[in-house]
Amino acid sequence: MNKRVAVLTSGGDAPGMNAAVRAAVRTGIHYGHEMYGVQRGFAGLIAGEISPLSARDVGGISQLAGTFLGSARSVEFTTSAGQEEAVRQLQALDIESVIVIGGNGSQQGAHVLSKAGLRVTGIASTIDNDLTGSDITIGVDTALNIALEAIDRLRVTASSHHRGLLVEVMGRRCGYLALMAGLAGGAEAIVIPEREVNPETIADLLRSASSRGKKCAIIVVAEGARNNAQRLTQYFQTSHPSPGFELRATTLGHVQRGGTPTAFDRLLATRLGVGAMESLVEGNHGVLTGWIDGRVQWTPLSEVVSKTKELDLRLLDMAGMLSK
Repeated sequence: MNKRVAVLTSGGDAPGMNAAVRAAVRTGIHYGHEMYGVQRGFAGLIAGEISPLSARDVGGISQLAGTFLGSARSVEFTTSAGQEEAVRQLQALDIESVIVIGGNGSQQGAHVLSKAGLRVTGIASTIDNDLTGSDITIGVDTALNIALEAIDRLRVTASSHHRGLLVEVMGRRCGYLALMAGLAGGAEAIVIPEREVNPETIADLLRSASSRGKKCAIIVVAEGARNNAQRLTQYFQTSHPSPGFELRATTLGHVQRGGTPTAFDRLLATRLGVGAMESLVEGNHGVLTGWIDGRVQWTPLSEVVSKTKELDLRLLDMAGMLSK
């Protein structure tokens, strides 16, 4: 490989991305490569927003939330013309290797660059934890802890007022965050896209919790569920008698992305960043760098973009058993 490598972050930001950038850049410099940063993901790549990165440029960023390189979703990159321009911008700077830090959409973009002849390795980073090729992805631990802290706080005020709270967490079409936050937070019910629950069942669970003398009830809902917090609220307001609790809804939204990365996320990102750069040095590209079975491993991008990561629904059954 030649000595120039570009690093970009793409899609939704995730706590720990900066630690991955730092690790990849400094590892590349250690092995004698010139490192470049791409601003605003694939959109910045198409626009030629590419500049050198030194070891000092990435100093003191591991503890920062978000991504100092910036990120954006690029419709233009989904077109042949956009992809060709992205490759041209890299070729103009004699850059043949790219590290793409991001989730599903980002790794699809990485696969496109790989098929165009560039040496590409991805790094698994998304709070949704829905990416094939990594047991856990950068940002998940921080987002989960933020959601759990919010649930703990909401339970306190809900207990004071004998309320039921619908707490909606992020995750697009993946219920991982909702499932884990609900399980760890002792939720009375969890609503996720992978196993839809109708409103009548939620009403029965709430009445049962009230009849057992519970002071409050927490329902954790994934944003991608068909019966999300908004629809459940509308149902209880218009179509159903009181389920035993006065209901309120809280949508956590993007606050889950903005937290200072936990020690786990910083360490995970550091190890994946080093692993991605060392993979390129060793001539292993067209792969995603992820965390599998307690160590850094690599999965072909062709496999990553063609498979859907499955959620362990046994944990949902466990949560239901423990909520009684």
